[in-house]
Amino acid sequence: MLRDLRTLVDIESPSSDPAAVARVMDVVEGWARDLGAETHALPGGTRSFHFGPADGPYLLVLTHADTVWPHGTLGRMPWREDGERLYGPGTYDMKGGVVGLFHALRSLGGEWPQGGVRVLLSPDEEIGSPGSREHIEAAAQGARAVLVPEPPVSDSHNLKTGRKGTGDYVLTLHGVASHAGNRPELGASAITAAAEAVLALQALARPEVGTTVSVGLISGGSAVNVIPDHCRLGVDVRVSTLEEAERIERGVRAWRPSNDRVTCEVGGGLNRPPSSRARAPCGCLLRRRRLRVNSASRSATKASAAAATATSLPPRCPPSTAWGAWRRSPRRARAHPTRPLARPRAAARRAAAARLEHLTRKRHPHPLLRKALSAVQLSESHQGRGSKTQGILINGSCSFVVVTEGDQDLAV
Repeated sequence: MLRDLRTLVDIESPSSDPAAVARVMDVVEGWARDLGAETHALPGGTRSFHFGPADGPYLLVLTHADTVWPHGTLGRMPWREDGERLYGPGTYDMKGGVVGLFHALRSLGGEWPQGGVRVLLSPDEEIGSPGSREHIEAAAQGARAVLVPEPPVSDSHNLKTGRKGTGDYVLTLHGVASHAGNRPELGASAITAAAEAVLALQALARPEVGTTVSVGLISGGSAVNVIPDHCRLGVDVRVSTLEEAERIERGVRAWRPSNDRVTCEVGGGLNRPPSSRARAPCGCLLRRRRLRVNSASRSATKASAAAATATSLPPRCPPSTAWGAWRRSPRRARAHPTRPLARPRAAARRAAAARLEHLTRKRHPHPLLRKALSAVQLSESHQGRGSKTQGILINGSCSFVVVTEGDQDLAV
């Protein structure tokens, strides 16, 4: 695993250099071919690898090969091993995740889940996925679950079960040029207006609710002795709720320079909506498109099992990313008139345990669910002793629950 990771890290792959990113993707595609994957190069540079049978909804895994680190980073931050820690550009985000994924795929020994596993490897995630987003959305339509092996939470290293929404704004300011020494009063400084914008926009942040606003790029002016007539700002926005995204949108577009001779053009907006844990509780994945098979079909051949009747249950949340529109839609109100949008964490855990217990009583064909139930029960018995549970539930086809106490794993 360390050898594979170093192979990728030693190939610098900033998003700004598609050829360099492609070199990393070539290595990963070679690993996929070694596992018998069907590989495709999609428009825009994205690679698609499908493992196993394509006989229904698949497990989709999203990865990316680009990094934020520019060329030359290896010179000042080379590959380094320090105890249990590894250093180098891309080790954390997300070449380590890519390597971990492929070692997990190799461990399956060719025994793929129903529908197979599809991996999308994109070249532009760090800059907002302008070329790969269309492929990701299309692939998600045929998936029964989606996993993203991005790094864990940075401080606690816990499993991520949600993510913030992201936005990118570009402000272009137009002023009036003039000689800075002879007639400065005739000019209108775009850079002065940009300084006002930096303070005003970053004041929109509300870290206590997960909203951050940062002006990360600024450029402008033509010469040191000329009042600048242009300036450009790049703004990064992160939000935990759509309400906060709408507030930021209004605030950014409502800002005006104090000098009325300077004009402002605003581009960009919300790039990805937030996906919170409350909107996709673990039971949600378990309910969607569950395949019901009777005892006779369990012992049938693969061909007769494929003919078993599949009953689709109504999803608790839609596969589309347009969460906000669905949440406010009359259709949702009619379908679930009394269902709350969120449940406390303890209630969600009890509901998941009850669901697993129900499936176990029904002699569900997937033994991993029975193991998951045992892990949940073990977690409940260790409450108050520093134990915690991390889990991923995938549709009812497989389930992983890790219970830890201190530094020791109690059950998987």
